[in-house]
Amino acid sequence: MRALQIASTGMTAQSLRVEVISNNLANMSTTGYSPRRAEFADLHYQQMTPPGAVSASDGTVVPTGIQVGLGVRPVAVTVNISQGTLSSTNGDLDVAIEGLGYLEVTLPSGLSAYTRDGSLKRSPDGQIVTSEGYPLVPGITIPDDTRNISINPSGEVYAYFADRVDPELLGQLTLANFTNEKGLQATGSNLFLETAASGPAQVGAPGENGLGAIRQFFLESSSVDPVREITDLIEAQRGYEMNAKVITAADQMLGATTQIR
Repeated sequence: MRALQIASTGMTAQSLRVEVISNNLANMSTTGYSPRRAEFADLHYQQMTPPGAVSASDGTVVPTGIQVGLGVRPVAVTVNISQGTLSSTNGDLDVAIEGLGYLEVTLPSGLSAYTRDGSLKRSPDGQIVTSEGYPLVPGITIPDDTRNISINPSGEVYAYFADRVDPELLGQLTLANFTNEKGLQATGSNLFLETAASGPAQVGAPGENGLGAIRQFFLESSSVDPVREITDLIEAQRGYEMNAKVITAADQMLGATTQIR
């Protein structure tokens, strides 16, 4: 009775799908979050009668054969990369990336990580950091007597002072892009790490070589579509229930078999 094992793989697959959907819904308000999608593939097939096999002494060939599938397996949880809505804020260090690219930060381990979360902050020593305290690359420090900060679409950061007319250029934000963004490794805290699948980071100035522009006073909202997620959730739930019914039916068939006198 292969149906028991086959249906159990189906229940496991739908359970994983529900977990992915629940994570998407939990991150509806996460800055710069892109939804994930679970992807599946069928398992091996038992070749009871292979297609093309000879079925008789006269050489008749079986046109289709008998191939019994053994279930389903997860193959990937991929990121659906899409631009989220830009929401206006009053923070002079809030920046959104309109288009392709990631901000680069330095982790305590010395590794580089990448994020689209532009809710930047100012550290006690004036350095521009993320909400988790990770400094941007390249490092930019804001003087203590700065009155206002201006960041243009090219990522240039200017400081205005009370005793000066002209602003001072403090530095320029850069963006990193990857050949395969979906190959980045998510680590939490809106951060991604470079992997062999993503390819090396290609760093450049905003607005150049296909990179997006920087928008000050904006943050990128999550691109999760709640209606689609709820629809997918209902579909996954129904799929789980149908696989459970297959197990119940298979169990009843086995019970009938054992009761034969």
